[in-house]
Amino acid sequence: MKIETFQDLIEWTRQLHAHLAECLKHCATRQEETRAKWLLEYLADHEATLEQTIANFERQADPKALHTWVYDYLSHTPITPHQACRAPYAEMSFDAICQAIFALHDEVIELYRYLEGRAEIPEARELVRELLRLEEHEAMRLSQQTNRARDL
Repeated sequence: MKIETFQDLIEWTRQLHAHLAECLKHCATRQEETRAKWLLEYLADHEATLEQTIANFERQADPKALHTWVYDYLSHTPITPHQACRAPYAEMSFDAICQAIFALHDEVIELYRYLEGRAEIPEARELVRELLRLEEHEAMRLSQQTNRARDL
């Protein structure tokens, strides 16, 4: 997907979470370790919910911000949704799954941090800031939930 505007960026993020949800759900059916299977199912549900949240976010966003060009993104290496599913989650341990998912979320967060300071209009800056907060909050929630599961 070619990202030219902030609307494209939001759509890319939505697609990334949707693709990841499908991949995790599929891998959960093949995972043999009970705790890792539970984690994959939980993460798939979480990513599907996040995809819907981002879709709703896009519908409510300021049109002026959505149609602003993202010039600086062109120099940033994009995360392709296919990278999210190359990892064989069905064969990974609980901890390896956590590391892979957190690394992917960290990449998205870093991208938003990068763009936040480069948005040219206040509406676009606020849009990226809200997306950043959403991604950071969800990453923190995932961390808390996986730590609880690790303790079981």
